[in-house]
Amino acid sequence: MLDDYALLALITILGVLEQAYFSFQVILARRRFHISPPAVTGNENFERVYRAQVNSSEYFPMFLSVFWIAGVFFSEILAVCVGALYLYSRYKYFKGYSESALNRLAPLYFSGKMLWILVGLSSVGVLSQLSSRYVGYNPVAAAKTLLQQ
Repeated sequence: MLDDYALLALITILGVLEQAYFSFQVILARRRFHISPPAVTGNENFERVYRAQVNSSEYFPMFLSVFWIAGVFFSEILAVCVGALYLYSRYKYFKGYSESALNRLAPLYFSGKMLWILVGLSSVGVLSQLSSRYVGYNPVAAAKTLLQQ
């Protein structure tokens, strides 16, 4: 049973490491631009790094929730692919925002699309499971069976 979730766990670990990397970049930016805690303003270059980290942290719980639900209830492989794209786009977002506020936009929009795809997969997966339980028909399972034939 644990084998079913190994790829989901791998992407989760990569996501946690990414969040740690973003946090570490804020520490380095504090040192570089001489911004002592608790201050979060005072230098535009620092503020962009800080905002990129905070924005990414704010979305991380939403990502984890729909990522795992999509992986368990819809498709592990599809969730892992979309999740990997999400993490990559958040990295590009962080790097872009750290350089210029305008450079954050394309990766921000792409990561938003990946998040909405995970919301959709999660919703379909959970509704299919509920349909299976209460109506006796699981459309996702039926679709997987058709694809395997």
